[in-house]
Amino acid sequence: MKTWKAALFAALAPTLMAETLSLLVTPASAQLARLEVHPFSSITLKDSDFLAGRKNGQQVTLAGELRIPKAGNDKLPAVVLLHGSGGIGGAGSMIDEWSRELNQLGIATFAVDSFAGRGLVSTVADQTQLGRLNMAGDAYRALEVLAKHSRLDASRIAVMGFSRGGQGALYSAMNRLYGALGPANNLRFAAHIAFYPDCMTSYRSDTEVGDKPIRILHGTADNYNPVAPCRAYLERLTKAQRNVQLVEYPDAHHVFDAPILRTPVTLSAATTTRRCQLVEAENSEIINRETQKPFTFGDACVEKGPTIAFNEAANTQARAFVREFLTQVFKLK
Repeated sequence: MKTWKAALFAALAPTLMAETLSLLVTPASAQLARLEVHPFSSITLKDSDFLAGRKNGQQVTLAGELRIPKAGNDKLPAVVLLHGSGGIGGAGSMIDEWSRELNQLGIATFAVDSFAGRGLVSTVADQTQLGRLNMAGDAYRALEVLAKHSRLDASRIAVMGFSRGGQGALYSAMNRLYGALGPANNLRFAAHIAFYPDCMTSYRSDTEVGDKPIRILHGTADNYNPVAPCRAYLERLTKAQRNVQLVEYPDAHHVFDAPILRTPVTLSAATTTRRCQLVEAENSEIINRETQKPFTFGDACVEKGPTIAFNEAANTQARAFVREFLTQVFKLK
């Protein structure tokens, strides 16, 4: 973690705002030809402002770590990686492991830190610190950065996120959000991959998405972000004839792909909306369907104490699924 923190600090230093920090990779990371840290600008908005298409949020400088897997002049595909509520290096974070997995396929990865530049470490115990949709906006800005890179193919850039980041990866496909804050020139992600996202909220026009494939990977035992609301969203998307698939893994809990969690952990301070039914109102506010009032984390439906745990079978199957899926999407040899 010291290497990442040092690189991130350097990326945010004023003298490096206009340039990319390029680092030589050690022999231990021999599968990489190059590692770069790129700062980029984004904004922080309330979810209601994001949904209303407002663009006057607080300006923020974030950074991402770009791993280029091989030397040469050929254009490589890439995946933007979005972390969960624990942050880019928090307990159970799979950003590094998935970077290595994708790099081995010849796919570059861009791990976005949506927290440090906003002065955040974790939102596990307090989700009100950052609107849930801000990471979709961060993903758009990351796509713009990668599309300009000389080693990357702008038409072959996907987004993949985990938990909170999975929500960002999933809903970044919505045409409303693309139209409001998406990249210029109709630049689109080649695919959206969401690991165990929160699908609790029904947004207006949330079935109006781009034509790129959307894949949701979820565990049936997840009591942090239950799979049932994702099934309901899948049904709506399928009815609208969108390119979407939900892959369910039996008996798998939240963060089922993290080997460090072989012993299940109960997050006693973590808040979850697993018992809530949320919907976007006409004024773009998120309301509690039960109370018909604006949702707050003080509502009776909010609970604590979800479980996170590794599942060997789900992890193996999910990795195989992602490899095969991206091999097809990116037309890898």
